[in-house]
Amino acid sequence: MRTTILGRSGLEVSKIAFGTWQLGGDWGAFDEDTAIAAIHHARALGVTFFDTAQAYGRGRSEVLLGRALRNEQDVVVATKGGINPRAERPRDSRRAWLTRGLDESLRNLGREHIDVYQVHWPDPDTPAAEVAGLMQEFVDAGKVRHVGVSNYSAAQLAAFDETRPVETLQPPYHLFRRGIETDPLPYARAHDIGVFVYSPLGSGLLTGAFTPDSTFESTDWRSRSSAFQGDNLRRNLKIVDELQAFAAQRDISVSQLAIAWTLARPGVHAAIVGARRPQHIEASLAAADITLTSDDLAEIDRITADAVQIAGAAPEGVA
Repeated sequence: MRTTILGRSGLEVSKIAFGTWQLGGDWGAFDEDTAIAAIHHARALGVTFFDTAQAYGRGRSEVLLGRALRNEQDVVVATKGGINPRAERPRDSRRAWLTRGLDESLRNLGREHIDVYQVHWPDPDTPAAEVAGLMQEFVDAGKVRHVGVSNYSAAQLAAFDETRPVETLQPPYHLFRRGIETDPLPYARAHDIGVFVYSPLGSGLLTGAFTPDSTFESTDWRSRSSAFQGDNLRRNLKIVDELQAFAAQRDISVSQLAIAWTLARPGVHAAIVGARRPQHIEASLAAADITLTSDDLAEIDRITADAVQIAGAAPEGVA
């Protein structure tokens, strides 16, 4: 497994991070023992970077990851706090909620410190200076090693940086969601912020596994998302078919092509990929070794030029 230095954090991590949103229950039911086996398999194959969040199943994801990594010390664990999806104020970076969240995450994960602690979503009602100052307090107390944010814009990164440097950024990025190329990726590159992107497979759209008739369990957020219904789904699946044919010419899968594409983008250090079964992780990890030429990237741009750009789940609901 190839590794990278995660920007100014200085952390050396695998190019593929194992993500655990799917272990919180927002993607439907799953077997916990099988999911833990998937984490063990990823670790055995060289993954050293694992991402989770307090909000994934209200700590359920963190607990499972903690169980799986109980005897693993040479790994980087990132988690996130600062949202409460079922509350009147879902984005909450006030002192009380962030402090409670950090302490809960430490207990859930069974660790003495968090390697990378991130503000999950920007809170427009809490001044950036207060949030950044509190995160520095967590570092000073030895509970957090490195400070990051997720879903922040360039302006929000700059406001945070005025008090305490942002070391890492976790934004959404895939072939059907390219907004970060204009904001905030240029800011992150200019300030050497470590970027590890989530949803490189478009929440499953770029796996080739869906058809226009695909449906989802009621507990799966995709059942309420416009991107996975009607004309939007049909239009993007036609593009996936073209991408699949292009990938097949190179003896790789469309999933591997999508992940390799994100890793080929300037300023992106790592990509987060989840799995609930051991057999699903190997192909994703192989994507880190794929090199796409400039001609490949140009052809991918041509194929996806008419894609419906989509959004993902957010604390306030689903687009």
